[in-house]
Amino acid sequence: MLKLALRNIFRQRGRTAMTLGAIIFGVAALVLSRGFFDDMLIQLAEGIIHSQSGHIQINRKGFFELGTRSPEKYLIEAPGPLRTTVTAMPGVEDVMARVSFTGLLNNGRTDRSIVGEGIEPGREGKLSTFMRITAGRQLTDQDGYGIILGEGVASSLKLKPGSRVTLVANSSGGALNSLDLEVVGVFQSFSSDFDARAIRVPLAAAQELLATAGVNTLVLSLAQTTDTDRTAGALVQALDPGVYEVKTWYEINDFFRKTVALFERQFGVLLVIILLMVLLSVANSVNMTTFERVSEFGTMMAFGNRRRQVLLLILAENVVLGLLGAAGGIVLGVSLAWVISAIGIPMPPPPNSNLGYTAQVRIFPGQLGVAFAVGWIATIGAALLPARRIVRIPVVDALRQSV
Repeated sequence: MLKLALRNIFRQRGRTAMTLGAIIFGVAALVLSRGFFDDMLIQLAEGIIHSQSGHIQINRKGFFELGTRSPEKYLIEAPGPLRTTVTAMPGVEDVMARVSFTGLLNNGRTDRSIVGEGIEPGREGKLSTFMRITAGRQLTDQDGYGIILGEGVASSLKLKPGSRVTLVANSSGGALNSLDLEVVGVFQSFSSDFDARAIRVPLAAAQELLATAGVNTLVLSLAQTTDTDRTAGALVQALDPGVYEVKTWYEINDFFRKTVALFERQFGVLLVIILLMVLLSVANSVNMTTFERVSEFGTMMAFGNRRRQVLLLILAENVVLGLLGAAGGIVLGVSLAWVISAIGIPMPPPPNSNLGYTAQVRIFPGQLGVAFAVGWIATIGAALLPARRIVRIPVVDALRQSV
């Protein structure tokens, strides 16, 4: 049956080429569109991780729910032993301490409310690879009283590198405290909302401002983003859940989860559209090819072949066509993905972002499997109705159609 199906396919070269073309381009379109969506989500995730949140954050229990309003109430007073324990875990590259606060930034004429972070400049510089410095430079460990500003903060207060500012905040004891700082840089992160209100100062300066030796957050940088869930699970098991809470980057950034849900629905619709396109294209070609061969099938039945055998022959031909077309579509899609990725696609900034990026087409085995299955199943499905109609034609009527 398979040998006969192969001979019939290559005998009808014109029709076969039309059918294969529809399958190949449909499967290639699925590979490219899914790869484009995956790259967009991966770059969005890496932008969030390497400009703001890190891979995992450890805080005192309740910090994410209530700590933004009163961060001084959720301090890890002695972070050293906890940092040592976490740093020793597999997959952890570095652990950074941060302290959070809110306050006012004054340029000598105007005040602006800000959300601040005290950071370890050397460690944060290695993590924040997606944070672009638009003026000046990054903080360094030598900047005792330096400050970097989000682009929105710098614009609203008309500040630039070298400007002097006063930072005012409530200390952990409730007293009002202030620091005189020098602007060393202006940054642009993946989020325009973050840039509109965020500032960063050295951790020691922030602790002096808040009159505390504690920190609010330990930020983990991992060797691989794919290790996030495994490492978070290990941390949950290792740390006291009554004292600490562990949050992954995607739990902290609800915007990312909503974006993924939106793109998955969009791709689901696209998948259905391409499936229908392939199904209709192949059905048209198969229908024409099959009904041109009515007399051939009538002759087969006249020589004793059962209708079931004729039906299986038609389906076998389309199974082979589907395999060849889906495989060709995978090869074409992967080849185009490599070419497009080598060139790159300049993309404008996503919503709520200031930074554009260069898109590529990511290839994963799972997506290739889905594209292959869609092309193959659509080809077989397109042959079912014509095949059933053919085998129901009486043998005499089928033979009458012979020339």
